[in-house]
Amino acid sequence: MFYSVTGNVVFTDEATVAVECGGVAFRCFTSFNTLRKIGGAGQKVTLFTYLSVREDALDLFGFYDKDELDCFKLLITVSGVGPKAALAILSQLTPDKLALAVAAGDTKAITAAQGVGPKIAQRIFVELKDKLNVFSDSSAGGSLDFIARSAASSNAAEAIEALTALGFSKSESSIAVGKLDPEDSVDNLIKKALSALSSKMM
Repeated sequence: MFYSVTGNVVFTDEATVAVECGGVAFRCFTSFNTLRKIGGAGQKVTLFTYLSVREDALDLFGFYDKDELDCFKLLITVSGVGPKAALAILSQLTPDKLALAVAAGDTKAITAAQGVGPKIAQRIFVELKDKLNVFSDSSAGGSLDFIARSAASSNAAEAIEALTALGFSKSESSIAVGKLDPEDSVDNLIKKALSALSSKMM
């Protein structure tokens, strides 16, 4: 029904933004990532919107860019993922980071979102595995290739498991190992990936 709203921000809190359009202020539920981008009251913005229709409520959701809206729409197609859970995920992860997490099977990245447990994360992996790569930017697209390479090697899988035990996320471990020779020994893969990951943190 509503494609977008354009106007001046008149109100924000930790989960919503109100945008005044022609004398009417539309209050939209939104993600932390959108709130971070729009600025405060008085800023002119365009939000891409989704209207959720229920028996007892009409809720409007607004997003700073269309990728985030499209990702939100995909998330709510997953069984058990309602609009509020989808917002929690998109507050934790941008669409390209979500694509990387799903490709790597990174449960922790998704369950870090408030109210999202392992079962829902698993459903997201299963149902959206082949649908989220459209949100990869050029650098993330390359990262998805590295994740695919690491998934095809048993040595790489073992190295990734060791790196996650050391506290690195499964996504970043999969990318680091995927850049290496999958035929290398597990020990060498761990050492080289550990060196690359440590240098990124400095």
